[in-house]
Order: sequence, then structure tokens, then C-alpha cells
Amino acid sequence: MDKQASSGDGRLNVLVPAAKLSTSRSLLDVATALLDSYGGHGTVLSVVEVPSERSLSEAALLARRRRELLRRVASMHPGREYRAEVRTSHSLESGIREAAEDSSADLLLLGWKPGKHRTENDMLETLVDDPPCDIAVVKEGSSRRVSRVLIPARGGPHARLALKLAEAMAERHEAVLTLMHISASHWSPRRREIEERYFQIIRQGVQYSRIQLLQIEADSVETALLSYGADQDVIVMGSSGRDETSPYLFGRIPTAVAEGLNAQVIVVKTREPVTMSTFGRKGLAEVAAGNISELVDRWFAENTFHSREFRSLRYLIDLKERQGLTISLVLPTLNEEKTVGNIISTIKSALVDRYPLLDEFIVIDSNSEDRTAEIATSLGVPVHRHPEILPEYGSHVGKGEGLWKSLYVTKGDIVVWIDSDITGIHPKFVYGLIGPLLTQPHLGFVKGFYRRPLNLGGKLATTGGGRVTELTSRPLFNLFYPQLSGLVQPLAGEMAGRREVLESVPFFTGYGVETGLLIDILDQFGLRSIAQTDLEERIHRNQSLLDLSKMAFAIVQVVIKRLGEKERLHLLEDVSTTMKLIHYSPEELYLEEREIREYERPPINSLVEYASRASGPQLNRLNPATAAASEV
Repeated sequence: MDKQASSGDGRLNVLVPAAKLSTSRSLLDVATALLDSYGGHGTVLSVVEVPSERSLSEAALLARRRRELLRRVASMHPGREYRAEVRTSHSLESGIREAAEDSSADLLLLGWKPGKHRTENDMLETLVDDPPCDIAVVKEGSSRRVSRVLIPARGGPHARLALKLAEAMAERHEAVLTLMHISASHWSPRRREIEERYFQIIRQGVQYSRIQLLQIEADSVETALLSYGADQDVIVMGSSGRDETSPYLFGRIPTAVAEGLNAQVIVVKTREPVTMSTFGRKGLAEVAAGNISELVDRWFAENTFHSREFRSLRYLIDLKERQGLTISLVLPTLNEEKTVGNIISTIKSALVDRYPLLDEFIVIDSNSEDRTAEIATSLGVPVHRHPEILPEYGSHVGKGEGLWKSLYVTKGDIVVWIDSDITGIHPKFVYGLIGPLLTQPHLGFVKGFYRRPLNLGGKLATTGGGRVTELTSRPLFNLFYPQLSGLVQPLAGEMAGRREVLESVPFFTGYGVETGLLIDILDQFGLRSIAQTDLEERIHRNQSLLDLSKMAFAIVQVVIKRLGEKERLHLLEDVSTTMKLIHYSPEELYLEEREIREYERPPINSLVEYASRASGPQLNRLNPATAAASEV
């Protein structure tokens, strides 16, 4: 059989909207049959409907619960991996359509309860009339046993897809495949000759061995199908044509067969005309995103995760291994001797020794003057001083410089960064960032967010942290980059990304690194590639107002620079990079002038040295003990 697909390599992208468990089981059985024959991947979809007068962002918590349920549905077929995806929309139909178009789905599988009137299937009717991709609808049968599969071999634009699906079902269940040809008694000899020739062409295209041919003559095609289909377990048919006045979604005969028999009935309809190959489609045209506010609301609901969703470490490691990925964790440090030891011990114990989620764990140090490097080395974690990395390119002071150079000394397909001043460290700060990247292939970059208590004289106020975020970063994003306005904490130091994303964007060397990364990833990869994870609470060393002023000043520089480039203006040429810092206390009152300049490193994949590093040292694999627990 010519197993040709949209990508040209025979692999399929199958989308399965899941409404309820019983229907999902039947749909996943059909999807698994196709994927077993053609390869590719399947996605189980749930659409959270939000009333039109409400914000889509209100569905964020419900979307989180739906994702957990979908993973259970997706696990009903061991050995076949299904991705779980949740969409938010003001209508079920638009949510399904958007998911199909965004993922360039080849086939959409839907449950079907045949009814004579269109109003009984309004959502399905809209999708069938203007399908986003090929469609197969499944009417459940009375038995799960599949030993006989029937396909009426007839002409029409959907015949090839129907044949391929029928053959896949027969192969999966080792069933007898009956290829049925019905000749109407009133046909002319010429018509009979043409139909017989067409039937033989179809027969020659079937490679499945357990096939039998059934050629009959009848006055009524419908009556013949109802008679011979009575002892079949699965019947696969192409949709019949219909006009605007027809009460049948897929034509009169497929509807009569579905209503009149206990068998599982699958009706297919291709999106393309008959001259196109069955699965021969490139990506679909993108639909307009709508207004920015609704776009951000939808993103917030669909791309906001919680670390609890990924606490099953056994599940994450299984995904990592099946996808053939490696993961590197980088800890940027500068004089963090008070916290670095506990962070390393906690993460290494949980995610390396007990459960090997991490393949590489390093410290990237900015020339600490305390015992930070000594402590890390004593705990078995390699320490790289960033001024010594790529010395031919010089060195700048700042966290961003270390992050950029860490890409050069790590090998993982996914790179995770977490800050080294956290006092309440928990493994969720790492696996909560990794989880979305392993479960959602379209994501390229994940930020953490959390409640940030403010340390006031040794006492913790439950709120008040993240002052630069609320007073500088988020207002600037809302003004100039509203697509990023749904990020709770854009300046969070906890973040992870796919290497192919991180190596393709420039890095600012100082406080502006997080802001620059978000703007540039948005520009190159789109909002849908970005996600955020709730890490619950983060307690760390709070910085002084003087330091926060410098941070805000650097962030404003980055935003102005990117705005100037967008409008082809040289705004920073007229903007000072020095700041007057005010020192004010009972003992002192004066101004200090400090230069705070954000330097910009190019995408690291533009360096010759980076490309040639593939032949250098291999990934520094740690030696974990046998896993003792699957959840943290």
C-alpha cells in the first residue's frame, strides 16, 4: 500500500477530540490502527468552552484539570504515545478547528451519533461543511470485538482514505477485510465495465493478506449494505455528496447503514479534491488571531501550567527517553555559599540519584569570591567560570553573560536555569519547567512564576516581592508588547528552553537578559511557543532598592533598544546609559553616578566555535542510583 503522508515520509498527525471516556476509547482504537500502519503521532484534545461574554483567561484552572484527565485518556493504549492538549474557546467547533489548523493535522477523528436532522449535529455539520483537514467520524458498535471489516468499494473523492483506514483497522485486529463491490441491476454494460475496472484497481492497491472479495448485483445499494453488513464488526465508507437542502451530514446511504446496523461505522471525508493524494497536504493557512486581548486570554488559559501536573517523575523520564532527549541543568552563581550547597544536594538527590531526569548538572560561576565554587565541586557538580569560556570574545559582567556562555559548555537538548539564592528549594523548581516541554511539542520556552514573600527585618510578608516586575517590566510589556502581558513574572530566573530556540536568539549580558529573551523568542517563534508554570512559592534574598533601581534601568534599556530596532530608529543613541543613584540615610545623602549598560551577545549558533563544539567533549553524564520513588 502506498503509505504517503502530508510530510512525504508516510507519517500522520491525528487529532482526537475527547468528549467522554467511552467514545474516546473507540476513537483512540481507530487512531492507533492508523498510527500503527503509517507512523506519526496522535493528540488527544479537550476544548474548554467559555461563554462569549467572559474572558478566556478564566478557564486557566479548569484547563489544568482537563490536562490531567486527558493524560489518563491518552494512556488507554499502552505502547502508543498520545499527546494531551487543552484549548479554550468560545465554541467547541472553533476550538477544534484552531487546534487542527495550528498543528497542521492530517486527520480529525470525531464521535458521531447519526441523526436525520442537521440541528442534532450543529457543531459537526460546521466542521464537515468546511473541514480543517480530512475527517473520520465513528459511530460506536455494540461489540468491541473486531474480526470482520467491510468496505464498500465505490468511486468518489473519499474512497482512497476509506480503503486505507479499513485496511489499517483490519491489520490492527488481524481481522478479515471484505472488499465489497455492488453493481446496480439497471447499469448499462459500459457503466459495468468502468466500475469493474475501478474495482480491480482498488483491489490491486491492497497489501493486506486476509482479504476476500464480494461482488454482488442488487436493485438497491442501501438494502444490499444493510443485508451483507449485518454480520460485520466494522464498516468503513466514504461520505456521499449532499447539497444545502439535504438532511444528512454524510449522505443518505452512510446514515442509513449507521442507524440500521449494530456494527461500528466509520465515515470519512477528505478535505482535498480527488486529484490530491489522500494524505498529501501541506500546512493549513493560519486564521486571524483576533484582537490582542482575547489572544492573550486564550494563551493564559492554555499555556499556564502548575508544577503539580508533572510530579510523576516516572512519567517525565519515560517521555524523555521515548523522545530521545537529554536535559541539562545550569545553576548561575555569584557568591552564593549560603544557599548553593542545599540547592545542589536537594536537586541532585531527587532528580539525579533517586530519579535520573537530569543528564547534566553544572554551575556557571561569575568569579565568586566566597566558597561557592568549592562547595559545588565538593558535591560532584562541575564548575565553569564564565570569564574563562570563549575568552576570545571577551567577558562582560552580568548574569546574562553566564547564561549565554552556558549554552557553549552544555550539551542537553533542553536547558534549564534556576537561580542560586533560593532558600526554600524544591525539585518542582526544575521538573515544573521541564514538564511542559516534554508534554507539549509546540512549546520552546517556559518561565516559572510563584508567590514571592518579602523579607522585612527577618519577618516574611506574604506579598510584596517582585517589585521591579510590577512597577517596570509588566507595565512596559502591557504598553509595547501586549502579547506578553499574560506572563505573571517575566523576570523570574527559573526558566527552561529547547536548545534550538535558545541558541537562535541573542542574549543581553546583564539584568535585561530575561526581558530580551522573551521579546526575541516572541518575535522569532511566536507567543504559542512560550509557556509559564506555577511553582507556588519562592523565598530568596531580597535585593535593596538601590539594586532594584539598577535592574529597572537595565530593563528599560532593553525595551527601548528593541522598540528602536522594530521601528528602525536609533533610540539608545540619545538615551543615557548612566544612572544617578541616590544614597539616602540618616548618616549619608549623596548622588552616585553609575554606568549601567546592557551589552548584547549574538545568537550563539552564529559562532564558528559553537558549531565545531559537537566534536568536542560529550555530555557530562552523572551517575544516578536506582530510582526509589516516582513522585516528589
